Amino acid sequence: LRLVPVLLVLHLLRRSGEGRQAIGLDMSDWRRDLVRGAGLAVILGGTGLVFYVIAYRLGMNVRIDAVTTDRTWWTPILLLASAAYNAILEEVIVLAYFIHRMAQLGWRPWRQVMNSALLRGAYHLYQGFGGFLGNIAMGTVFALLYRRWARVMPFLWAHLFIDAGAFLGYYYLHGHVSWLP
Repeated sequence: LRLVPVLLVLHLLRRSGEGRQAIGLDMSDWRRDLVRGAGLAVILGGTGLVFYVIAYRLGMNVRIDAVTTDRTWWTPILLLASAAYNAILEEVIVLAYFIHRMAQLGWRPWRQVMNSALLRGAYHLYQGFGGFLGNIAMGTVFALLYRRWARVMPFLWAHLFIDAGAFLGYYYLHGHVSWLP
């Protein structure tokens, strides 16, 4: 039920005669997509973690509790499901579909990139100003590369790896490492 907006995007793409392949939502190049996604996750996820900790220490970020459920055997499964949900929802709609349709409307590439990144940053404002800026930076990189690759799958993988690493890392490391807020 929570993925209904993604189903609507798929319906609209099919209705216009394009299909999900128009945004690269397929497994036709899965190896390259997986490698690109992993590389993006390592680079952007690692950089993002460093900036999050710095911004938190400077008072620019709120403390984010990545885990709000009890410590049960199924908590890691729920965290992975949440990471997958975030990746699918955000990348299909805010990255791929948004840029795809804005290009069809004749928006200039820089406007597509800027608006996609600003939208991503805006709905992450709950993380504080640092989270807003970090998500604009990540959104800019994602949008630029999406325009180049024309495939959403690498970004689904990257987002899944980043969120899964953050959620599970926090779950297992919180209270055990001194530098983690």
